[in-house]
Amino acid sequence: MAGRPFLLSLAATALGATPAQWRSQSIYFLLTDRFARTDNSTSAECDTTVGQYCSGTWRGIINQLDPIQEMGFTAIWITPVTAQIEDHTSYGQAYHGYWQRDIFALNSSYGTDDDLKALADALHDRGMYLMVDVVANHMGYSGPFSSQKYFHSPCFVQNYEDQTQVEQCWLGDNSVSLPDLDTNRANTRDYWYDWIGSLVSNYSIDGLRIDTVKHVQKDFWDGFNDAAGVYCFNEIFDGDPAHTCPYQEHLDGVLNYPIYYPLLNAFKSTSSSISDLYNMIETVKYTCADSTLLSNFIKNHDNPRFASQPGVQTTCPSPKNVAAFLILSDGIPIIYAGQEQHCSGGNDPSNREATWLSRYSTESELYKLIAASNAICTHAIGQDEGCLTYMNRPIYHDDSTIAMRKGYDGTQVITALTNAANGGSSYTLSVPNTGFKANHELTEIYSCTSVTVDSAGSVPVHMDSGLPHVLYPAAGLNGSEIYQ
Repeated sequence: MAGRPFLLSLAATALGATPAQWRSQSIYFLLTDRFARTDNSTSAECDTTVGQYCSGTWRGIINQLDPIQEMGFTAIWITPVTAQIEDHTSYGQAYHGYWQRDIFALNSSYGTDDDLKALADALHDRGMYLMVDVVANHMGYSGPFSSQKYFHSPCFVQNYEDQTQVEQCWLGDNSVSLPDLDTNRANTRDYWYDWIGSLVSNYSIDGLRIDTVKHVQKDFWDGFNDAAGVYCFNEIFDGDPAHTCPYQEHLDGVLNYPIYYPLLNAFKSTSSSISDLYNMIETVKYTCADSTLLSNFIKNHDNPRFASQPGVQTTCPSPKNVAAFLILSDGIPIIYAGQEQHCSGGNDPSNREATWLSRYSTESELYKLIAASNAICTHAIGQDEGCLTYMNRPIYHDDSTIAMRKGYDGTQVITALTNAANGGSSYTLSVPNTGFKANHELTEIYSCTSVTVDSAGSVPVHMDSGLPHVLYPAAGLNGSEIYQ
């Protein structure tokens, strides 16, 4: 490391977006290697079982921004950009980006310095944001810092309930060890802080997702977040809000695992109860510092795809209900590439399919529902930005149904979701506590049908075929382009 210049060192100035600006975004997450190729192929083979590069690139992403933006997304999150170990290991290659060997060089498999800058420019030209994944906890085994003094002594994490061990021992194993950096050292911190400020500035990055945050002591992240100068959300792979939420005191946002687990359990089966999800919405709201800055998801490259769950059939509407929840509840929604195509890969590496094999279809039912959900969310924000900080209120639930309110009187969005089976019995749900007065005219967004608030102020929602329903004041849609 000695003698290597920083990219721009402390002279770098972050150009990215603030947490307040990220509140209104909707994120499409993709693995760079698995999303799009420079040659625009939609038939190139990509065998997920062998763990090798499949030739996705930053130029490929640029070529496929249209279907992302047309689905209503305003930002993309890409996997780490740094140079990776080059070995062929028993787990395959470092196509995913989490085994970095050199933080001062880019992964040439994804493209060049100019290609990454071109991606940022292409997004900004569209009014979209670029979020980049970064790793500060560890390095790939063949490319650590220049001396052992920068690292904790070798030991692999055995007990994830022991926080000291989690922070000081190594991830990986004897096949692919990931030496753990000693971020208590002042010079190690300084390197990271200088590097992240330079990375953000050099490539016009608007936000960061930070990997393996709980493996680093909390007080490291305050300086890292400040040095980045952009919105940062962190991965705490833990569903307990008492453990996860405190990290928001050090970084802007948290990947919302506390909601992920009850959301998964509520909709993966028609026999599931929604009570735990209802309760967790309230728990997170009052435990985390700001639930509107959390990041919501149902699938990613670390967790099995929702459609792989045994109770979720191809024709089951549960994925539609889950997508609606992600976009219309508190926080910043994240949709993982292929989710809109109902990809059904299970555990890693099966959940890392090549998106190009779907030919980026814009005709799938989930694609259209996600687009409509993003559209009404964006429209509601345009009518009243207060909905961004209005904390989601679960206003009704039973064993199979949950209804939520987001937004102030006159511009509130009401969302009713169910885990009932496709083709199940139809009934009318009377949703109370919506804030609407009697005889107020609403529009159901997905079906473009009219609904009138009843004399008690409740909203009658015709629940049929297990589909989600989203309602908005009809007058507030005048002159809009919600429907296509």
